[in-house]
Amino acid sequence: MSEIVNKADHTIIRPDMDIVASTAETFKAEILSAIDSSRDEVVIDLTGVEMVDSVGIGVIIAAHNTLSQSGRKLQVVNVTEDIYNLFTTMRLNRRFTVKPAD
Repeated sequence: MSEIVNKADHTIIRPDMDIVASTAETFKAEILSAIDSSRDEVVIDLTGVEMVDSVGIGVIIAAHNTLSQSGRKLQVVNVTEDIYNLFTTMRLNRRFTVKPAD
């Protein structure tokens, strides 16, 4: 289960699992719940996440699209180098903010 932290101006979601086909439905439900309970920006903190597959990317894109419809933004932060390279190759960093881990 992901950790969800509501701050004054954003909500942080920290998945405790890789975002792959076998976990995507659970993560999707968690992120949609967080989006529904948030009024502002949503931040997905991928600290500890080693893998995101095509299904996981689809969940993140769907979250971005849902937020965009209400004028809100998505950030994906603390991304490993491999996942960051995947996101930039797919040009997802042009749709929402993607920040590599320090």
